[in-house]
Amino acid sequence: VHELATQGVYSYVRHPQYIGFILVMFGFLLQWPTILTLAMFPVLVVMYLRLARTEEREALAEFGDAYRRYAKTVPPFVPHLARLLGA
Repeated sequence: VHELATQGVYSYVRHPQYIGFILVMFGFLLQWPTILTLAMFPVLVVMYLRLARTEEREALAEFGDAYRRYAKTVPPFVPHLARLLGA
């Protein structure tokens, strides 16, 4: 059964996997500040952002109004501070 993930971490942000990848890449940038890591960081961030947009279009096509409702209440990358604090 293929269903829309909206529970757990997906109730806070729509793309937690990409937030994780970007944070790991930022850590690499801090740990190994080389020309290569400095050059690759923005390229990889842009690639993941584009991939997230592509996945959103696919989810909208597959899940329609259910995804539309989900996207209205759950931000793509940065969780609502009030939600994180339990307000």
